[in-house]
Amino acid sequence: MTAHHSPLRRAMLASAAAAAFPSAWAQTMPAAKSDGRLVIVFLRGAYDGLSAFVPWSDPEYARVRPNIAIAQPDGTDQTAIHLDSRFGLHPAMAGLLPLWQEGVLAVVPAAGSPDPTRSHFEAQYQWETARPGRTGEAPGWLNTLAGFGESNNSAHALGVGEANPRVLAGAQAVKLVARGKSAQRAGVLENQRTREAFMALYDGPDKLSAAFRQGAESRLQTAQDLSREMQAADNGAAPAAALEGDALNLGTLMRRERSLRIGFLSAGGWDTHANQGAVTGQLANNLRRLSAALVQLRRDFNQDNDVIIVASEFGRTTAENGSRGTDHGHGNAIWLLGNRVNGGRWHGQWAGLSPSNLHENRDLPVHHDFRAVMAQALRSCFALPDSQLARVLPGANWDSQLNGLMRRA
Repeated sequence: MTAHHSPLRRAMLASAAAAAFPSAWAQTMPAAKSDGRLVIVFLRGAYDGLSAFVPWSDPEYARVRPNIAIAQPDGTDQTAIHLDSRFGLHPAMAGLLPLWQEGVLAVVPAAGSPDPTRSHFEAQYQWETARPGRTGEAPGWLNTLAGFGESNNSAHALGVGEANPRVLAGAQAVKLVARGKSAQRAGVLENQRTREAFMALYDGPDKLSAAFRQGAESRLQTAQDLSREMQAADNGAAPAAALEGDALNLGTLMRRERSLRIGFLSAGGWDTHANQGAVTGQLANNLRRLSAALVQLRRDFNQDNDVIIVASEFGRTTAENGSRGTDHGHGNAIWLLGNRVNGGRWHGQWAGLSPSNLHENRDLPVHHDFRAVMAQALRSCFALPDSQLARVLPGANWDSQLNGLMRRA
């Protein structure tokens, strides 16, 4: 149902939006008229940004991580890759170095949700609804964003790898694709007799039947589309890892269907409480897969207004624990990749790892609300005005410290 607001109500909403997002740019830009595409890569379990984006010059880093710190750059593949006088790149992510050097990859090193929860469930829900500190029923912020697409009946958002991610839940139609090779199969619906039996069972006019039929038709069409194209591309070879394969599936489908302007890709396995490793080990393996997935996504999303963002629900402790891992933390590094990204550098505030500068004397602080990072990308690549930014990212404020994060067209 469409809400109808009085002129006074519309004026109040516009005033509230202007207060939340004081414009750094002209507000005459049209809403969602650019051809930009947004891909979110969400790392469930809270990845360790201090190992991925290494603060190698801070003496506290090696002191509090005697077993898992990534060593200062020395030009070998056993140490951090030198990026600047403060930060380096985990050697397992060497594939991203050309993108950094090209100036299309940037990092906000101390960002996240301002809510202090250390619960994966709460933090992920609040991140996916863009409502830190609130756990009430709400649509996913990417679903709200999808509602600002062109006015037709096609889906504008695609999720790969999860059955029902909260970030895509809401009133807008979205496409959901299974993980890995299973995305190319229609499941039990591939069998004609089974498919006919299910269709007969759900042939009524009720909402449940209609939803089933829509989902079944989408699954069949997706499987057929991917199977045709991926058989030629793979030449019989399997993806290096599930994350890279999912990135390939997402890019394939979004190339074929241009109305899909929003993509969501997630991966688990980042909760490294024990035996995290340093340049080798479980985290290094995951970071290598992430790097390969981002390189793959860059191949498919390299137009001027495309942007890829990597985030997690929260960070990890600055100090390693007794099991040579890290526990639930607070702030974390957010990565942005795209032609409009002012890359080859990091952005925002960085106070270092001295205990007095940490959140609760143990965690990286959140200097920049993740919603403020997203607002920069949406303003730049989707041309969203303040009123729509306020609906997609409720309660957020414009962060002027990040004004240099995106290049103007």
